[in-house]
Amino acid sequence: MRRIALALTAGLAVAGCSSLPSMNPIDWFSPAPNAPKPAELPPLTNPQNARLVWQAAIGGSEPFVFNPALAGDSIYVAARDGSVARLDAQSGKVVWRVATGTRLSAGVGSDGALTVVATDVGEVIALDAQSGAAKWRARVSSEVLAAPKLAAGLVLVRSADSRIFAFDAVDGKRRWVYQRAASALAVRSPAGVTAHEGSVYAGFSGGKLVAVGLANGATRWEGTVSLPKGATELERVTDVGGDPAIQGREVCAAAYQGRIACFDLANGNPVWARDLSALNGASLDARFAFVSDDQGSVHALDRTSGKSVWKQDRLAHRRLTLPLPVGGEIVVGDLQGYVHLLARESGAFVGRMATDGTAIAAPPVRLLTGFLVQTRAGNLYAFAPQ
Repeated sequence: MRRIALALTAGLAVAGCSSLPSMNPIDWFSPAPNAPKPAELPPLTNPQNARLVWQAAIGGSEPFVFNPALAGDSIYVAARDGSVARLDAQSGKVVWRVATGTRLSAGVGSDGALTVVATDVGEVIALDAQSGAAKWRARVSSEVLAAPKLAAGLVLVRSADSRIFAFDAVDGKRRWVYQRAASALAVRSPAGVTAHEGSVYAGFSGGKLVAVGLANGATRWEGTVSLPKGATELERVTDVGGDPAIQGREVCAAAYQGRIACFDLANGNPVWARDLSALNGASLDARFAFVSDDQGSVHALDRTSGKSVWKQDRLAHRRLTLPLPVGGEIVVGDLQGYVHLLARESGAFVGRMATDGTAIAAPPVRLLTGFLVQTRAGNLYAFAPQ
């Protein structure tokens, strides 16, 4: 299997290797030499910027993506150098900070009792969420690019070779492995899993979305988000990115060079689909599905039908994060560290905040009163509405 390191431009840069651990790390934010320039930011009239509540630092991500995790009243964060920390969600004060002794490539997953990170050589590291003390270590079959998830006493880890591993949260013993054949050429990105009511949902190369049993890893259903099309192998790449999104009775996913599609949670029957190329999935609220496409436009689609509600295209080529709905606004970060606020109902610009000038790669995280972003330099910014 060959995998592709994304430049998030009009094309892709091939990082062809037969061994995943020896591949060059993913770098979403180093554009190809001929990449289009990011769009100039439009001036704002009477911006309603969010208020910075606190700021903290954990350490840089280098070319990987580290997702902050909210569990209870704490934020758990990690960095490439092996640092993992617990912060108070209201103040940003460090509760504990530990060094794992190895370089990390993914994290953080936490349920408030256990905190889990992983490496690009397939090591999974579990820490006590209250103290930071080491609990156990385990191995998967290849590098890990997406944050582990915890559910029903299990730690779920998606490896880059199209496997999902389930480990016992108490002792790290392997409970089951789900495996499927990968396409000959695949997008190398942090595609993760979502656990919900006894099932685990994950997207794969070739545009497939699967539901497997949380208890045993057995396949419950498989749906097609997008079918490969085109004359060349590169044109036929259509991999599901990000984590599947769940709202009500539907689960939705988006594929590169493909579609966004929603399915019935129970049986995988298609609900709707529409053509749209995205790399970091979709987010949902009661009315809309939100997507940042691979050209830098933000879309709001009707959640019941998939019909377009609005499109904001003035952030072209800014390599946007997954949109996060927060109250009446949509939050999205970009490659220059800006946080954009869009009106939920219209997509109009509402506000804009600068961070440290480095890319925001991980999706923003909703807090009790506001949201949190983590930059590539490893700085954390918690914002609240004015």
